[in-house]
Amino acid sequence: MRPPFASLGLIAAILAFPVAAAAQSAGRPPAYAPPPVTALQAEMLREYAAPEARQGVAVDVDHLYAVVNTTIAKYDRASGQRLTAWSGPRDGLIRHLNSCFAEAGKLWCANSNFPQVPMASSVEVFNTADMTHAVSHSLGILDEGSLTFFERFGDGWIAGYAHYDETGGLSYKDAVFAGIVVYDSAWRRRGGYALPQSVLERMAPHAASGGVLGPDGLLYLFGHDRPELYVVARPVMGPTLIHVATIAVDAPGQAIAWDHSSDERILFAIHRPKGTIRSFRLPEVSLDHSPDARPFALD
Repeated sequence: MRPPFASLGLIAAILAFPVAAAAQSAGRPPAYAPPPVTALQAEMLREYAAPEARQGVAVDVDHLYAVVNTTIAKYDRASGQRLTAWSGPRDGLIRHLNSCFAEAGKLWCANSNFPQVPMASSVEVFNTADMTHAVSHSLGILDEGSLTFFERFGDGWIAGYAHYDETGGLSYKDAVFAGIVVYDSAWRRRGGYALPQSVLERMAPHAASGGVLGPDGLLYLFGHDRPELYVVARPVMGPTLIHVATIAVDAPGQAIAWDHSSDERILFAIHRPKGTIRSFRLPEVSLDHSPDARPFALD
């Protein structure tokens, strides 16, 4: 027979459990609350007719470059006149140019095999002077998804990858698997980030079609079709970027370009339904209300 004092001890322990659990619950730290997302508005400055402006735009001091799948058209920035273009065959070796950026007489472009699966991507480089193809660097099939944009980041790269809920997607990976990857100069992975839920929800069922690092060290992401620019910062800890601002922009998504030739905060985007390129002045973005957010910087 169980000793009576042992039985009493067991009963006391059972009765005390809810009290201990409640005390433990009361001592838990509060749940994390993301910082408020600032709502801002961009000012449109100018519009250029460019029927090739279906995927994105690149910009340098004197020219604009309208991008669509297998064509890049070069325009005079002052007059808006179309000058020349590079064009490849439909469904050819370069299948889906997603975005480009201009640097030192070259266009650096993100290419993918969208909507084919498995997803494969490459970096394609063009000469801006005569719009000839210069260099190709294949990234092959990547678990990260489909390369939609990349930018210089120190002596390496920062790149955006997409997954899709619908056409071009995988049955076991939907749009929430989209992310940001950091590489060294030889495209060896150095790190990466997940996108915040608030941004993923706004971009669904697609992902970021364009992205640029601003001179403020923040990453500006543009989705597939919403006229909204999502500003994200590096977290002080953890793998998920912090959504600090949403900027209303009169352009429904796709690839974008920061005008690094200007001291102002000038961004170029496209209006795909109208076949135009638009320039905007962006407001300043503050991190004062986001104590856990930091500008992107090399570790």
